[in-house]
Parts: sequence; structure tokens; C-alpha cells
Amino acid sequence: MNQVLEITPKIHYVVAMSQPENHLFEVTLHIANYLNSILDLKMPVWTPGSYLIREYERHLQDFTALADNQLLCWQKISKNHWQITTGEVSEVTISYRIFANELTVRTNYLDATHGYFNGAALFFRIPNYEDLPIQVTVIPPHEKWQVTTGLPIVSKDENTFLAADFDTLVDSPFEIGYHQLYHFEALGTPHELAIWGKGNFQPHPMIADFTKIVEVESQMFGGLPYNRYVFFLHLLQQGFGGLEHKNSCCLIYQRFGFRNRDTYQQFLQLVAHEFFHLWNVKRIRPKGLEVFDYDQENYTPSLWFCEGTTSYYDLIIPLRAGIYNTKAYLNYLSKEITRYLNTPGRKVQPLSESSFDAWIKLYRPDANSSNSQISYYLKGEMVSLLLDLLIRVHHQNQRSLDDVMRQMWQEFGKNEIGYTPEELQNVIESVADMDLSDFFNRYLHGLEDLPFNQYLQYFGLQLVGDINEEPYLGVRVNTENGREIIKFVEMGSPAQKAGIDPGDELLAIDGLKVGNQLSERLKDYQANDTLQVTVFHQDELRTYSVTLAAPVSSKYQIKPLENPDPTAMANFAGWLGVSLDILK
Repeated sequence: MNQVLEITPKIHYVVAMSQPENHLFEVTLHIANYLNSILDLKMPVWTPGSYLIREYERHLQDFTALADNQLLCWQKISKNHWQITTGEVSEVTISYRIFANELTVRTNYLDATHGYFNGAALFFRIPNYEDLPIQVTVIPPHEKWQVTTGLPIVSKDENTFLAADFDTLVDSPFEIGYHQLYHFEALGTPHELAIWGKGNFQPHPMIADFTKIVEVESQMFGGLPYNRYVFFLHLLQQGFGGLEHKNSCCLIYQRFGFRNRDTYQQFLQLVAHEFFHLWNVKRIRPKGLEVFDYDQENYTPSLWFCEGTTSYYDLIIPLRAGIYNTKAYLNYLSKEITRYLNTPGRKVQPLSESSFDAWIKLYRPDANSSNSQISYYLKGEMVSLLLDLLIRVHHQNQRSLDDVMRQMWQEFGKNEIGYTPEELQNVIESVADMDLSDFFNRYLHGLEDLPFNQYLQYFGLQLVGDINEEPYLGVRVNTENGREIIKFVEMGSPAQKAGIDPGDELLAIDGLKVGNQLSERLKDYQANDTLQVTVFHQDELRTYSVTLAAPVSSKYQIKPLENPDPTAMANFAGWLGVSLDILK
């Protein structure tokens, strides 16, 4: 009997950067044992965790295909699809260069000090061969440059690493250069912290706080889902962001944001957020993200749970870890509620729609976005707060949103089975032991105001708004190069009704220059006063008559009730672990 042995293609990428100053990664793809006459290559147009079509293929140049030192014929089929005629050859070498001059957590960057790349923004996908292992060899431009990635090492001397499949390759960023690398253990598991850039950070206290976050989140889910983890941190003059991966995360933060206690605690919230994604998003995924389609949008109405619930926990995890106290936690939560209530778009866009439309809205803000949109991060956080409080009250703190997360982990996350919106609601209802259809219809699919005080009162708390001293005009102004530019005009506000537009340069009120004193100037007026506002509108001088409205709340604070009952005090202690009396 003749046996036909199936020959499996071997895929090996080599990433060089011989002249890092030119911002060009030099990528070579070697494919052996390829037996088809046509080779298709597709560059992803987005990366998981960042829901926007980013068109990574636009940075590709100098594409060539060779076999036996002979050029192969190729053509572009679409914006991100290259097709090569291989004929009868079995070994093909593809070369191209990627321009990398955008340092974010989701793009590529290369200069004389370091290189950073994401798999989706650098590597081709070979359709029908995504499940094959892929080797990656990195050739640094200098001997002293080190290579850090979450991928396992094949050859340390040759800087060669192995990705189990294409999804893993996309999910494993690389940092190459002079970064500082710190090794530490948490729960007996090796971790690394790779920091590029100068700043006022103190690595050892930072690592101690990282360890606390790792321990608290691991305890919540019953253990760590990895054997090794890498924290990548890029320090910039101004920056904030993160992107989660299965055994690493990339963080960007302001280089001098670590000495001030408040900004440092906000950094740790970012760490807690990205680390929580190890479970929620990377493994507990909506059905729409169960299998990634790298060629187009992957829609789901459940990003509110992916990101919003994670945002709820990124505030409370540092509290549980002892990084800050209950007063600090409630202060941070108050700021989040303030941001939510100061976003008029909450009255226009439902939360489920915000999740679904992430691809065309959240990452593409414009002058009207705050009027027409609500972030699924922000409202998802608020809805998660209410769900947690609702479950706790219904079960005297014996159940909580933590139990929802644990059940989602057991049913969907461990085996990475995508959940539907209906299955997510069923799990939440099963933990709450109540029908939540009305809740979901009102606050996820509808536009009703979130009843914060209705829920907070069961914990001896109330939300109190501070009334501004000045009457309401309805604009936000930024100083740009000595000019006062109107950045936002709230829909239905006195300014909007008068015809003032975002982009107008604010000049004067009642004939006197405003400068950067708008708030102070408005305090000289009362509600229903009519004033003359002079602006440059597209270089044309215009004056508008504006009738001011009554002052509105712009800042909200969670405060204790005057005389909370014993049940409310017990609820508060069960939720946050301390007596309500500490707030007095």
C-alpha cells in the first residue's frame, strides 16, 4: 500500500532594521514546502482589542517575490491582498518593508533608540494556513539592542521565537532596543516589565503594585491563565493607552506621571484594566470576536461588557489590592459619573448601539461626537456598577458581579467559546436570580437616564451635583496658540441656538475681549440675561445675541446619606469592605 505523506508548509519571518533612523522594518517571509501554484498573502486591516479599520497595508512598500533567485509574477487583488504565481516551486521568499513612525499600542515604531511592532501591522496572513506554527527571527541593528516578546524562544542567540499560529503572532508584540528590563515573580510565575523611555518612575514600588494587582485578579478567577507575562511600558511626554494580549500588555503613559499620587494611581488603573482583559476579552469573548476576521469589521453589541465592565473593575481592583482607600475609590468613581453625566450623547445613542458602531464612531470623534455618542467604555462602566449593586442588594452581598465574571469564565472563557448577547444576559440573570429584561431594555437598548441614586441609597450613598456659579452658555473652549477656540457646542444650549459653531474663535463678550477668562466673565451675568458674543467664524467676524440659561451641574460627588439605616450600612461594608462611617 502506498502512503501519501502530507507535507506541511513551514513559515519563517525575519525582521531586520539595518537603518532604524529611516523608520523602515525590513521583513522577509520564507515559505518552504508550499505546493500550490498560487500563493495568497493578506495584511490584516485591524488588530484585536482596537476596533477600527486601520489599513496597516498602507505602510507596506518594496514588495518582491523570489524563488530560486528568480522574480515571481505577482499582483494586488485588493487593498490588502497580494497574489503570487508560484508555479511548481516549493520554496518562496517574500521581501517587503514597513514604514513605522507611529508609536501607539496598536501600531509600529522604529528609530535610532528602539523598535516596536504589532503582528497585525507587520506580518502577512496566509489564507488556509493560519493554524500553522510561525517562526520569527529578529535581527537588531546593534549588538546591545535586546529583544523582548511574550513568545517562547527557539534560539536565544539568534533571537528566534515561535508563535503557535497566526492569531498568536498577532497577539505578541515585540520591543527591540535599549529598554530597561525587570524580572519578577508573582504567584510563583515569571513576569517581566520592559520600559522604554525616561521618566520619574520607580521600578521596584511599581513592580510591588503590579504584583498586588496580579494577585487580586488571579484570586477572583481562580488562577493565572499563562506561564509567563510581559508588561511593555512606553513613556512619552503626553500619552495614555493600553492594549491587551493573552500573555502581555502594552501601556503608554506620560513620562513624569509617577511622582504625583493621583496620576500614579490612574496609571495603576490602566494596568488593572489591561490585566483584567486576560480573562474578559482575550478569553471571555463575544461570538462576534470568537474567530477573528482580519479583513473587515467584526461586529458585536457586547463591547459594553468587554470594555465597560473591565473599566468598572479597573477602579475597584486597586482598592481591593490596598493601593488606595475607599475615599479615593469613591472619588474616582464620582469623576467617572461626572464624565458620563456631562456627555449629552448619552441621551441619543443606546449602549448596545455604541458597542456595535465602535468601528465608525468611537475612534473617529468629531465636533458633534459628544452630542450624538456615548462611549461603551464609560456607559458600560456605569451599567456594570448598577448591575453589581443590584445583585448585591438582592443577595445581601452574598453574590455580586464577581460571580458573573466567574461564571462567564467557566462557561465561555476557559474553552474560548464565544457568547451571544442573549447568553450574556442569561448568565447575569442566573447570578442575580431575577428577570433583567426591563433593565436591559431601559439601560442597554434604551435611552433612559441611569438611576444612580435609586441604587446608591441601598448602600447609604447619594450622588450630589454641584451647581456652577455662572449661568449656562453651553460651550467648551481651549486655548490654542493664544487663541480661544470653541471645541464643543452642546446641542440645545444657548450657544447652539444662537448659531455659534465648534471651530469658532471666541473674541469678546459685550464688546470686551474674553481671553481665557470665559468662566469668570459669565459670573457677571444672570440666567435669562442676553449678551453679545463676538467670534471669528471661518475668518468672518460675527456677533451673536445669546440668552443665557440657568446654571447646571457640571461636577458630581458620591456622598453618604445623612441617616443611613443599618441595612444600608451593612450593604456598604459588604461592597467595599469598610464601615460607611469612614466617609463622615
